[in-house]
Amino acid sequence: MPSLVKGRRMSRGTAALLATLAASACGGQSDGASTDSARDTAFAAMQERGEHAMGVDQYSSAHVFEPLPDGGRIVLQRDRDDSAGTETIRAHMRTIATAFARGNFAVPGFVHAQSVPGTSIMRERRAFITYEADTLPRGGEVRIRTRDSAAIDAVHAFLAFQRREHHAPAHAPGQSPSP
Repeated sequence: MPSLVKGRRMSRGTAALLATLAASACGGQSDGASTDSARDTAFAAMQERGEHAMGVDQYSSAHVFEPLPDGGRIVLQRDRDDSAGTETIRAHMRTIATAFARGNFAVPGFVHAQSVPGTSIMRERRAFITYEADTLPRGGEVRIRTRDSAAIDAVHAFLAFQRREHHAPAHAPGQSPSP
């Protein structure tokens, strides 16, 4: 549930950021907890940017970044039945499939507030990569395919970075990898 400040709703990410700033203003800790706090704050900020970019709460949605021999797949699904959120995810997946096919990786750059590994090669090799959006229960996926070895390496670097940053699995629990 979002926090309230002066009658206005605040996202979890903003609340976490304010709590961290308040704690550090009160002296903070020097035993490694401040490093953990900085990581938590960075993760919360990324989640908030992700919610802005994707249109759904990142804490009640699950990402999967799965490397496959011919590329990989990106999955995003709501963790509960939510028809509006599901459609928002599906529209987002169609949008990023189209953008990635054009060599436009602005959304991952925005969400992570940095250049994302693999995207420069994926942009250069875009003629050799296909991106196909598809629906899944409670969300959707983008399937990335290529036969180009440099593009496969770049896709795998992109997916590994995403997996690490989003604290996400390589494949959805209970699902076997897609062919």
